Amino acid sequence: MADKKINFSKVTPYKLREFSYKESNRESKYVKNGNDNNFPQTLIDLYNRSSVHAAAINAIVQGVVGDGLTANEEMYLERANSYGESWNDIFKKIAIDFKLHGSYAMEIIYSKDRSRIEVYHVDFSLVRAAEKNHRGHIPGYYISTEWDKYRVGTAKADDLDYLPIYNPIKKDIEPNQLFVYKGYRPGQEYYPLPDYVAALRIADLDTSIDDFHSSNIKSGLAPSLAITTFTNGSDDQIRAIEDQLNANYAGTENAGSLIFMDVASADEAPIITPIQQNSSDTYYTTINDMVTQKILTAHRITSPLLLGIQQPGSLGNRDEMLNAWALFQANVIRPFQQQLLTSLEDLMHYNYPDAVLGIDQRTLLDDGTVEEEIVVDQETTVDEVVEIEEPEILA
Repeated sequence: MADKKINFSKVTPYKLREFSYKESNRESKYVKNGNDNNFPQTLIDLYNRSSVHAAAINAIVQGVVGDGLTANEEMYLERANSYGESWNDIFKKIAIDFKLHGSYAMEIIYSKDRSRIEVYHVDFSLVRAAEKNHRGHIPGYYISTEWDKYRVGTAKADDLDYLPIYNPIKKDIEPNQLFVYKGYRPGQEYYPLPDYVAALRIADLDTSIDDFHSSNIKSGLAPSLAITTFTNGSDDQIRAIEDQLNANYAGTENAGSLIFMDVASADEAPIITPIQQNSSDTYYTTINDMVTQKILTAHRITSPLLLGIQQPGSLGNRDEMLNAWALFQANVIRPFQQQLLTSLEDLMHYNYPDAVLGIDQRTLLDDGTVEEEIVVDQETTVDEVVEIEEPEILA
């Protein structure tokens, strides 16, 4: 009798998800945001799927928005456009875009006599930059709600909506323009990146942990029992046994039920081996804690207590909360607020040159009480305007 051979095969490891934010303008007039031109949607998907990541973003946006904008004349805030949106409506939308994408966009529409402007929020995930001109400036942006149909950048620029950049000097020839905040990020020429970009893989891991536990509970049978039979059956017979087991014992609705099998003799009885879960539970608990901490670190949130996440062994004392809140305000909230206030105030000056904007912000004091504070733009004066591209010199 020939010796039985044991064959070993290499199991291909799971391929990690790629998060590409590489910029490319090959074969198109617009610059792709990510290799598949769909990086903004990737950020949205992670925001919608990772509970810890979403909680951090929501907490920061709520802190930035506070109780809304204030102005030296409240009437200035009442109307931003003909659709009836107020400046506070615009403010809330660009605040979440700023945190989620690292940038934000607004369409500027001049009145017929060019004496006033209307401002509309534009979802930044719909915006793609045109190639830079000979001066190294972005002349405008393409806008589409169907970028997912052009994953490889095959959309024809002529078929897309296009808006030139915001430039009041060109208002007579360009009545519709797009204001886009473009912060500096090393290695990025066209699109800024969100401040949490280094934690994208960790946020994705958070969704995988949720998927694992959800699947574990719903399938019920697979991770807790190993069943070995000795039927030496055909593929169809084995598949029939698997179907019976899944139909009768898998799923949360069958939790706690008994397994009953009738066999011809004890020699044919299957071996049912429980799989211990204790070490696995500890492992995933450790991973979950690590994921939470890394996500909060990426968002510069020094204490989980700011999100209502209680740490084991921590009593959540008042001093810890106050210190975490102070760092959160100084290092995270205020920088976002200052940038947004600068942009909005500059645009509002077109209609109201004397406008001074602020944010109604509640501040936690050392004694544990809450005080209302108006945060104003510390860097912008009434005479300051946004930086614009110089007009071309015509021959």
